[in-house]
Amino acid sequence: MLEAARLMRRFGEKVAVDDVSFVVPDGTLTGFVGGNGAGKTTTMRMIMGVLGIHGGEVRWNGHTVTAADRRRFGYMPEERGLYPKQPVLDQLIYLARLRGMSTRAAFEGAMELLDRFELGGRRKDKLESLSLGNQQRVQIAAALISDPVALVLDEPFSGLDPVAVDTMAALLKEHAAQGIPILFSSHQLDLVERLCDRLIILADGRVVAQGSAEELTRSGTPRYRLVVDHEPVWLREFAGVRVIEIDGTTAIFELLDETTDELLIQALAEGSIRELAPVRSSVSDIYREAVA
Repeated sequence: MLEAARLMRRFGEKVAVDDVSFVVPDGTLTGFVGGNGAGKTTTMRMIMGVLGIHGGEVRWNGHTVTAADRRRFGYMPEERGLYPKQPVLDQLIYLARLRGMSTRAAFEGAMELLDRFELGGRRKDKLESLSLGNQQRVQIAAALISDPVALVLDEPFSGLDPVAVDTMAALLKEHAAQGIPILFSSHQLDLVERLCDRLIILADGRVVAQGSAEELTRSGTPRYRLVVDHEPVWLREFAGVRVIEIDGTTAIFELLDETTDELLIQALAEGSIRELAPVRSSVSDIYREAVA
């Protein structure tokens, strides 16, 4: 289990990460989401020891993380950190050897990953000759090649085409199924919703919400869909309701109190009700509410 406990980081007078705590349980995919400057990359760098910690600590399996622990983590930084003028296969083998793998195991592992990403035919090419999307695939392979015990991935899906996204998603699910805790950041909220067991939402350097999508949805403001036989413009003036959207005869709204009787009476007074039903919030909805 990977844990951040009250992490803090300053840059001069600015507090970039402020009392951030969360757990990435074994065998879970945990999505780390937030706007630009929210503190995601800084937090990941502290977890990996790339940046110093000004407060709090990182824990691995209940103890303060050590350099030896971190050497067993797979890490993908926001900026690509590979060698542009080296052949793809050579540098994957080199990086795997640095992690203690034999040359044969490193070769076999590198070829398996390159084949999964449809790059086996480009294994002798220099990294700089690949497209940015294919360079991203190689960067991901570098994070996965040494059989890591935990994965910390900063925007791993950025620049990937849909086929590569599916391949990457399958790889992450395979690692999670082996009990590996996985933390990854992404701006693609629909992808986070599809993949993740848990979410951590950051804003202004602080955790503003965390939990499963279901837990976060239950803790949010109830949201409903109303379908009538005319445009329900009256709903905008109705007390206890915040209208999200009115599209023709359909309205999506939040109910700010628990009483629906008066709303139903008003709706019936305006005409027929075709539907009044709760709406499941998306991760995007949860995110917008958490950072508002």
